[in-house]
Amino acid sequence: MASHGARGRGGGRPTLEEVAARAGVGRGTVSRVINGSPRVSDVTRAAVEAAVAELGYVPNTAARALAANRTDAIALVVPESETRFFAEPYFSDMLRGVGAAISDTEMQLLLIFAGSDRERQRLADYLAAHRVDGVLLVSVHADDPLPDMLARLEIPAVISGPRSAEETLTSVDSDNYGGARQAVEHLVGRGRRRIAHITGRLDVYGAQRRVDGYRDALRDAGHPEDDLMIEAGDFSEEGGRRAMAALLERHPGLDAVFAASDVTAAGARHALREAGRRIPEDVALVGYDDSAIARHMDPPLTSVRQPIEEMGRRMIDLLLAEVADRRPAASRELDRRQVVLATELVERTSS
Repeated sequence: MASHGARGRGGGRPTLEEVAARAGVGRGTVSRVINGSPRVSDVTRAAVEAAVAELGYVPNTAARALAANRTDAIALVVPESETRFFAEPYFSDMLRGVGAAISDTEMQLLLIFAGSDRERQRLADYLAAHRVDGVLLVSVHADDPLPDMLARLEIPAVISGPRSAEETLTSVDSDNYGGARQAVEHLVGRGRRRIAHITGRLDVYGAQRRVDGYRDALRDAGHPEDDLMIEAGDFSEEGGRRAMAALLERHPGLDAVFAASDVTAAGARHALREAGRRIPEDVALVGYDDSAIARHMDPPLTSVRQPIEEMGRRMIDLLLAEVADRRPAASRELDRRQVVLATELVERTSS
């Protein structure tokens, strides 16, 4: 019976030595087979694998990690509140992509919120103890101290979008500038002439780039720039509602709105309907993210699709490469990468 083979000579878990004795090889050879080393013959590998199966041997990954000065753990750090994390589809899509990529490894994924000063201090203490091999940072603001802290601790890190054009950490982002241009060019092509923009949080570089894309697309179309057609939002639904109300008060004749997220667009839609504006007959509406919100909105929302799950997968790939890189931190900095993935406009009936 298999249950008999899962016990070692002393009645406990089978040991590496017992596997070696069963296979008729040395302990080091068993270790090489378990760790996937190519320096083992096919015959020897088959003998070791048979012994592992017969004894029910399970490698002690904790001991292996300790010996390699590794924890086999990755932290996904979100410098936002839990409320915002669970309210915005962006975060769940990112988590899905990260989870799918890490499931093919032996790494454990830790989800850590760091939206308050107390949470950040607790995180700093946790990371200073080197309890994780690397960190993924999602939703990073320009003044966020976490990236610099990670650099000081020499902990490998990848962030979802650079803090600025001079970012020093490896980052993965979508083409925020190009996506915004796609949205505005679409509205211009539909004959809209008074196009407003509700921004995201402007301490987020991606939101700044969406404003740049909006401005340049209007300029290239020969439309006059008007700062009063731009209203600051914060990626939230309530922020979108407030911003839309302010825009309508200043420009009651506006005929299109590009919102920096689908959640923001949902808030804008409420304000437009409260003001008696029909979508898209009176005001065309375009969002950003192409989340489930876009598909289920009434009317369905035209939105810029950014490949959020793919961003999560690429972040894991880059982080694991940094974790495996044993060079000094100063040498690794020379290979920092800024990955930008393409966006796509998904047209629906809101525009």
